[in-house]
Amino acid sequence: MPLSEQEQRLLDEMERSLYHNDADFVSAVSGGRGRLNYGALVVGILVAILGLGVVIAGVIFRQPLIGLVGFVAMFAGVLIALRRSKRAAGSPVSPPSTGSPAGSGRGTASSSKSGFMDRLNDRWERRDDDRGQ
Repeated sequence: MPLSEQEQRLLDEMERSLYHNDADFVSAVSGGRGRLNYGALVVGILVAILGLGVVIAGVIFRQPLIGLVGFVAMFAGVLIALRRSKRAAGSPVSPPSTGSPAGSGRGTASSSKSGFMDRLNDRWERRDDDRGQ
């Protein structure tokens, strides 16, 4: 169930207030988010696959030490694959724009993703209105 315009404006106002009044909390909560490092993702997947092969070799040769080394390699591969980019993790959090209300349907090229979603919702609602007439 979508929010009404009044509820959406109230939610936007609360979000702006949170960004303005409690920037430390916002940076602490969103500080762990960064872009995926795709090079590390590929290397991590390859290391994890190699580790799985070593685990299988440990089972085949009945050597628990080889299996343990393979498990550690798999774990390290997952950690490498999930590592975030240092550049994106250290970037500051920008507050949402204080532009026009969500129902206006106007946006700029530099608008946030929420603005993009608002524009899509507006287009969808206009489509339903146009079809009903």
